Amino acid sequence: MPAVPAPVPGFLDGAQHLLGGFGMWRRRPGLMVLGMLPALLVLLVVGALLVTLLLTLGDLVAWATPFADGWADAGRVALRVGLGLVTFVGASVLAVLTFTALTLTVGDPFYERIWRATEEILGDAPDGDGLGFWASARDAGVLLILGLATGVGLFVLGLVPFLGGVVGTVLGVLVSGWLLGSELLNRPLEARGVDRAARRELLRGHRAAVLGYGVATQVCFLVPFGGVAVMPAAVVGSTTLARDLLGDPRSRRFLAQATAAG
Repeated sequence: MPAVPAPVPGFLDGAQHLLGGFGMWRRRPGLMVLGMLPALLVLLVVGALLVTLLLTLGDLVAWATPFADGWADAGRVALRVGLGLVTFVGASVLAVLTFTALTLTVGDPFYERIWRATEEILGDAPDGDGLGFWASARDAGVLLILGLATGVGLFVLGLVPFLGGVVGTVLGVLVSGWLLGSELLNRPLEARGVDRAARRELLRGHRAAVLGYGVATQVCFLVPFGGVAVMPAAVVGSTTLARDLLGDPRSRRFLAQATAAG
């Protein structure tokens, strides 16, 4: 009887990997607490910058749209509220990606231990260590550049009255979710010998799952101090998701056990 192929993970499956990552708190609580420390340090810096932007957002939007001073109230308010919204979304995208990039770089020794522990629990752990410090720093730089480009693009899109704010917000969530998910999957995939070109092809073939995992993680990051609590679980989730994308059924069993226990 032919073997039944494993189901292709979808959007909700990707989000479930993040949820399953919290199961590691029950197995290795001390290790997960250590994973919160670099996230807390980076959050204090990035959060302070984001709060500063929020407090000055009204003045910034008015400065950027002097041409709207003579418009009717309805048009001026619609433009500036939409631009303010998409500017904040763009800044949040950049903040989330900056937080992720810096946290993964600063906390690389901690997250390597969390990743390795997850691999050992799943079985058949790879020999490689995945990303080292300099590789993490390189990827962090690329992520920051992409985040900055996304933020600028969303700001420009926000200049379009009415639809710009809505479309920019949706695009911001999807783009940042994709970038976030892709970045977190780098270590477990590279440790299994999946090079950069093969990773791109693999992720493109599983867009829904990567988006589900990335968007779920990003939403948690937007909750005050959510990034600190979620970051260790996100590392676990990226490890199980990587195996799922490669067709390893043990990741699904790990998820089932974690969610049942939760």
